[in-house]
Amino acid sequence: MTDRPSTPPHTPSTPASASGNPKRKQGLTILATVGVVAGLGWAAYAWLVASHYEDTDNAYVQGDVIQITPQIGGTVQGILANDTDFVKAGQVLVQLDPADSKVALDQAQAALAQAVRQARTLYANNATLQAQIALREADISKAKVEVERASDDLKRRQSLSGNGAVSQEELQHAQQQLVSAQSTLAAAQAGVVTAREQLNSNQTLTEGASVEQQPSVQLAAARLREAFLATQRTALLAPVDGYVAKRTVQLGQRVAAGAPLMSVIALNKVWVEANFKEVQLRNIRIGQPVTLVADQYGKKVSYSGTVSGLGAGTGAAFSLLPAQNATGNWIKVVQRVPVRIALDAKELAQHPLRVGLSMTAEVDVRQTDGLALADVPRVAVAPPAALPTDDAANALVQRVIAAHLGSAGGAKSHPKL
Repeated sequence: MTDRPSTPPHTPSTPASASGNPKRKQGLTILATVGVVAGLGWAAYAWLVASHYEDTDNAYVQGDVIQITPQIGGTVQGILANDTDFVKAGQVLVQLDPADSKVALDQAQAALAQAVRQARTLYANNATLQAQIALREADISKAKVEVERASDDLKRRQSLSGNGAVSQEELQHAQQQLVSAQSTLAAAQAGVVTAREQLNSNQTLTEGASVEQQPSVQLAAARLREAFLATQRTALLAPVDGYVAKRTVQLGQRVAAGAPLMSVIALNKVWVEANFKEVQLRNIRIGQPVTLVADQYGKKVSYSGTVSGLGAGTGAAFSLLPAQNATGNWIKVVQRVPVRIALDAKELAQHPLRVGLSMTAEVDVRQTDGLALADVPRVAVAPPAALPTDDAANALVQRVIAAHLGSAGGAKSHPKL
């Protein structure tokens, strides 16, 4: 028996696998390495850099929109500023017709003059009433003498009436004279009491006060100040340097007190209100630096700002119709809190902003030792003091009083008119 040579088992031919392809294996290794390095790089960037910044594009320029409203009603006589005009503080913006206020001022001056003269009459009546008291006291003395004489006459006639030397008619006449003298004495005494009461009443109105300090004079002086201020308020002045916007008043229009006529915006004092998500507020503190970019200028212009305050509530809490989370189905919505950012005045001068412009804000939160909420007022508040009086109005009051005061006694100048 002849042995047959052994042959290896038949194996089908297969293409080279990936593990057998060195180039593909190398490519996958490089791709995996790049992915790992990119992931590590992104993680390092997020940990070392991105975690130190909070940014939002929900930020807008805000500013004080100062409404110009009249304090008195009147007819518009002149408009001296229009939309987009730059105005200086103290510049006249709108002029109201001053005719009515001037008439009221003349009436108030006449009323003050009359009040001063009436007050002078009160002081003059003191001397008159004292003279009347002296006159009534003299009448009492005279009446007492008459009573004594009539009493003596009656006694003498009564002593003679028993002898028939004095008639009954003469005796009755003597009695009547005594009664008349007593009535005259009583009337004189009542007159003294009346005169003294009148003097006390008049002194109550004048005691411890000069003519200038009389309540009626003070009331008339206050009304004169009010009328004087009304004449000054016919000219509406710009309260700050700024730009005119939203002018709605027209020439000849009859306006009421408090009606908005136009607005003045101080663009050199604007700020940015950035609305951050509630999860971004963890490390935001007052005083942290902020980098801002305005859509108006693009990324070529950046502003350096500072966090000056964080809002006391979310925007939803202060909305006109706040959310009712305790009713119906509830869906959680991430809330936003406004953060106020102060801008650099020099940068604002170089690149002016307008109220309402969109901004992008990025806060550097590396320094977290600041306050999350302000604990002191931003502006020092002085203790309340008395309201300052208008010097021009006071000068007018003094002139009117001096012109009608004359040489009345006790009319010394009051220091706080």
